[in-house]
Amino acid sequence: MCYSLSIQSSIDFRNRSFLKIHGDRAILTSNLPTLRKIPSLPERDRRRKLLLCSGRSVGSLRFTGNTAVHLCGIPRHRLRVSCSDARRPPEETAAEMTAQPNFSEFITSERVKVVAMLALALALCNADRVVMSVAIVPLSLSRGWSKSFSGIVQSSFLWGYLISPIAGGTLVDRYGGKVVMAWGVALWSLATFLTPWAADSSLWALLAARAMVGVAEGVALPCMNNMVARWFPSTERSRAVGIAMAGFQLGNVVGLMLSPILMSQGGIYGPFVIFGLSGFLWLLVWLSATSSAPDRHPQITKSELEYIKQKQQTSTGENKRNTTGGIPPFGRLLSKMPTWAVIVANSMHSWGFFVILSWMPIYFNSVYHVNLKQAAWFSAVPWSMMAFTGYIAGFWSDLLIRRGTSITLTRKIMQSIGFIGPGISLIGLTTAKQPLVASAWLSLAVGLKSFSHLGFLINLQEIAPEYSGVLHGMCLTAGTLAAIVGTVGTGFFVELLGSFQGFIILTAILYLLSALFYNIYATGERVDFDTTVA
Repeated sequence: MCYSLSIQSSIDFRNRSFLKIHGDRAILTSNLPTLRKIPSLPERDRRRKLLLCSGRSVGSLRFTGNTAVHLCGIPRHRLRVSCSDARRPPEETAAEMTAQPNFSEFITSERVKVVAMLALALALCNADRVVMSVAIVPLSLSRGWSKSFSGIVQSSFLWGYLISPIAGGTLVDRYGGKVVMAWGVALWSLATFLTPWAADSSLWALLAARAMVGVAEGVALPCMNNMVARWFPSTERSRAVGIAMAGFQLGNVVGLMLSPILMSQGGIYGPFVIFGLSGFLWLLVWLSATSSAPDRHPQITKSELEYIKQKQQTSTGENKRNTTGGIPPFGRLLSKMPTWAVIVANSMHSWGFFVILSWMPIYFNSVYHVNLKQAAWFSAVPWSMMAFTGYIAGFWSDLLIRRGTSITLTRKIMQSIGFIGPGISLIGLTTAKQPLVASAWLSLAVGLKSFSHLGFLINLQEIAPEYSGVLHGMCLTAGTLAAIVGTVGTGFFVELLGSFQGFIILTAILYLLSALFYNIYATGERVDFDTTVA
């Protein structure tokens, strides 16, 4: 039994101590393999393409199962490796590892430009969402709203967010992310821009405008997930999601910090107008500079396109898209426990996210008696931390996978940090006596929460690549229901008990239980949805 490797490289192996070349033959100095020539190659290519055969462990070659995944000591960004199992027919390729770009090539690539635009879209998404968390304080005072009614007003966004993710995810899987994201940004920017006029018209018009923002923003994360799956190979996806979600969290920072300033200059409705107009400026760039998939992008280089395609071919089904126009297989998707693992994780993530996002300005204002601007700043600091730790988590996640940690274990590590960390930190928050200490505990909770993006969020692409959009939509719908319960429930809970402490402890316990559920049932492998047996 043997495994064969075809090595193509632009570098000279002669000075490598572990690998020596003699004509068109290669010798690993530690553990000499069987040598074969490749007679079918043209003479000029024989010195660049060599065939090595040996057992499972070949000197500096490391195998996982039947697949060679690493070549130690050689810059991977200058190497192409294909691996096949000699027990199979030659045409059955088990895996292929293409050139790994260096940092400068990666950061200037078209796929990074695409994810940067996605990050900006998600920043606008959250800025338009969070502005009501700041505006609700003066609105409640001027209109005499109770805390429970303020919770209902804030939850109006979630009414719309509840109905669009599944439909949006289905459209994304069918038509791609560029068009669906464009329509989403256009609609939520228009609804945000018109919010001042709606608020002056009637309460129902205000609720309808915020619900429309929710409807449009329901497509944002499915679009991001879909486009990352198409533009990035699996070894780069964690970083890509980290970049996109960093923009998502920075939107909270921008919204929370700028809103009080804009309100002081242009009244309560100033931020709604500014953020609404910003969305239309983003739209002009998006339509001219991006595409749903790399093979449709006019500016992408041939080498980058080949790199993306060849890396994605290592996972069957990664490039598949649901274009049949049929109804997604909801029953089969829901018949598998890994689906429920990501649904439960997303539900808890949304519960914590919206409770913290919606209520922290009021929390700091009522518990620590700081003014609106100070409350907004104390609430914004944690989201800055989340943007930073999100990218660190993405880099670490990719590093674990490249070094041989299974995808399943990597996702569970990230998810455990992302839920257990916030659970413990929120318990610490209940002990804080000063706003600065409370902000520190909250920053730790929200910062660690970002690790869950490299758990359940990217896991959607892995268990159902051809249905990642609709599955994400299903998760968002379940998460929105949880967020509505959490956001509205906080107001009633506080009025009933007279403090935020009990609800914060309840949220901490739910984080810990959700982490346990995910670790039991999650997987990083593609799930077979052709059968209904769990």
